Amino acid sequence: MSLKEYPPGTAFPGVIGRTDAESTPAWPAPLRAKPGAPNVLFIVLDDTGFGQLGCYGSPIRTPNLDRLAKGGLLYNNMHTTALCSPTRSCILTGRNHHSNGMAGITEISVGYPGRNGTIPFENGFLSEMLAGHGYNTYCVGKWHLTPAEQTSAAGPYSRWPLGRGFERYYGFLGGDTHQYYPDLVHDNHPVRPPKTPEEGYHLTEDLVDRAIGFVADAKQVAPDKPFFLYFCTGAMHAPHHVPTEWSDRYKGQFDGGWDAYREKVFRRQLELGILPPGTQLSRHDPDVQAWDSLSSDEQHLYARMMEVFAGFLEHTDHHLGRLLRSLEESGELENTLVMVISDNGASAEGGLHGSVNELKFFNNTPESLEQNLAAMGDLGGPRHFNHYPWGWAWAGNTPFKRWKRETYRGGTSDPFIVHWPRGIRARGEIRSQYCHAIDMVPTVLDCLGIEAPAEIRGVTQSPVEGVSFKSSFQDADAESRHHTQYFEMFCHRAIYHDGWRAVCPFPGPSFTEAKEPFGAARFTEARLRELDAHGWELYHVAEDWTETRDVAARERDKLIELIARWYVEAGRYDVLPLVTPSLELFSLERPQLSRERERYVYRPNTSPAPENVAAHVLNRTHTITAQVDVKDGAEGVLLCHGGLTGGYSLFIKDRKLHYVYNFVGEKEFHLESAVDVPGGPSELRFEFQLTGAPDLPAGRGAPGLGRLFINGDLVAQCDIPKTMPLLISLGEGLTCGRDENSAVSQQYQPPFAFKGGTLVEVVVDVSGEHLHDPATEASTVMARQ
Repeated sequence: MSLKEYPPGTAFPGVIGRTDAESTPAWPAPLRAKPGAPNVLFIVLDDTGFGQLGCYGSPIRTPNLDRLAKGGLLYNNMHTTALCSPTRSCILTGRNHHSNGMAGITEISVGYPGRNGTIPFENGFLSEMLAGHGYNTYCVGKWHLTPAEQTSAAGPYSRWPLGRGFERYYGFLGGDTHQYYPDLVHDNHPVRPPKTPEEGYHLTEDLVDRAIGFVADAKQVAPDKPFFLYFCTGAMHAPHHVPTEWSDRYKGQFDGGWDAYREKVFRRQLELGILPPGTQLSRHDPDVQAWDSLSSDEQHLYARMMEVFAGFLEHTDHHLGRLLRSLEESGELENTLVMVISDNGASAEGGLHGSVNELKFFNNTPESLEQNLAAMGDLGGPRHFNHYPWGWAWAGNTPFKRWKRETYRGGTSDPFIVHWPRGIRARGEIRSQYCHAIDMVPTVLDCLGIEAPAEIRGVTQSPVEGVSFKSSFQDADAESRHHTQYFEMFCHRAIYHDGWRAVCPFPGPSFTEAKEPFGAARFTEARLRELDAHGWELYHVAEDWTETRDVAARERDKLIELIARWYVEAGRYDVLPLVTPSLELFSLERPQLSRERERYVYRPNTSPAPENVAAHVLNRTHTITAQVDVKDGAEGVLLCHGGLTGGYSLFIKDRKLHYVYNFVGEKEFHLESAVDVPGGPSELRFEFQLTGAPDLPAGRGAPGLGRLFINGDLVAQCDIPKTMPLLISLGEGLTCGRDENSAVSQQYQPPFAFKGGTLVEVVVDVSGEHLHDPATEASTVMARQ
């Protein structure tokens, strides 16, 4: 190379004369990776259990992931935190979830260092580390690592993907999203999906297209520049959305039920050597109905829900195959270090009976078997936000017990595959070294010959808390380097140390045995003392892989040792205080970018306001007032929040003013004006007057009287007896002038953007000071009947 280069920040090595004829140029050297540095690809599946991939013994077809396992290594002793955001923070930082402030998901953060949902900048991301070594860095898919109050257009953007070392981003910032109407962000701005469901849109295909494009864009210009791609599907998290052609491939295959599934998968796992010889299948879970005890309707419904899940997983594997083939065809796969992991065990958030609307779970609203049966023909399509019953989650975590959100191995032991043809000689072998998600970052750094940086962008870095398992790549008998690992999720605690595992379940080993459903029990100091005295179980998992033989009574000294170790780890990693798990955590007050206010002003053509920063109208008297200048044929949404799973919408249709309150997808409460909206400037208003108190245990928000006004005249009113108590939406925020994703109401098709006039602004007032006098208005509305 004829150019003379020098490291940036060092002395200029050229010559400076009075003219360029007497001078010699030199250039600051571009940042380049080491020659031959491998690409790094993390594939993070969501809510996928130990017994759900084909290569882990499942009857669900996952040929592309199976091929990775056959050409690489399958780990049977990888662990996560039992929940999504906490695990993802471990995957990207190499630090424990409480060290990252991620005790839970960001939407339930509380004001303690280990629980505030704010990953400190001293805990650098792998993307930040590799960007400093000449890598392109891409994030595609689910993020869920930004404080929920910081995901709006107001930012700050420092904790969005582009603020944490990723150069490109395409995906969704929250915990889940509709697979047909996703809440998408491209780099730092929201975008709409490129197609509609009717045109064949599905999020997984879109994400893979973007990932392929990001890599190809750079490789055509700099083919030797390596990349780090963090690829996170929305699958297999609810909603279980997949075209019928995929779910129908599994018709009849789950009619035997979850007990039969477990037995089949368990036998296959033993045959494949995934489980040590002599492993026992964990007990039938007390919370799960015996399949034979179910009615034929229930069996038919639950089997269909599992068919949809299976089709969803195979569909996801198919599109992951497209990503892998693109790397193979371009010659990149050979030198790409691929790690595939699930963020936690299979999810029980569908509840006992399954759900056609997961928002019900987060609002504590009971499911209806009749409603679920009526929806069965549409499961997997865009009309529902469906999830299978927790019997399938239990089965999906075969051979372990329990599920996501709990620290038994069913929640924390997850599929993990490593594939790197150029760096790993072994093919199709199983590894049993103890690993945790915090070990992925140090292993990648070890493979690349890179030290964790002492500082990133001027911020001194904390020590990486995981350890490398690179030694296991070539040596199946290499000793486990990860000796101790604590667990805590929703006060459910566990600790592993050198082949022993102690577990302290809360509220108990099952809800049935505890006689307390999730979120009902209070975690007090007295309860903690009782649990520490009598609530811990002990398993010698080196010999009892599936936690079937509690030896706490026989090995009392070992149990006391492990309980003490748990408290040492808890002190080291900011685990305390333990906080009572409750759905009410979703509605806690948290720091906002602007001071608390009672008046929110929204204008058309602006970005959606996410749930946590939108006007909070739940369980409050409030008004929604739109200033419009109406022309002939004016129609469309003035303001809406939510989607088909629940929400509200104020809109004009057929010259009438309408308001719809969609209660968790079950029922629409619809107000329609008795008169036309007049031409010219008008004030259009909806008012909600509380008439009662919320009943959170029953899953109902405060009832009220809804009324519509046009230029001060009452034109419609009705009771709205049921409202959402805790959450309006799972991802679809508040929008002005259109319905951004799925439609709140069946009265129109999205986006139903306002047209035929000018929408100036919409004001949401929660002060209660701007209500009309109902006595005066009663005579007005009666005169119009």
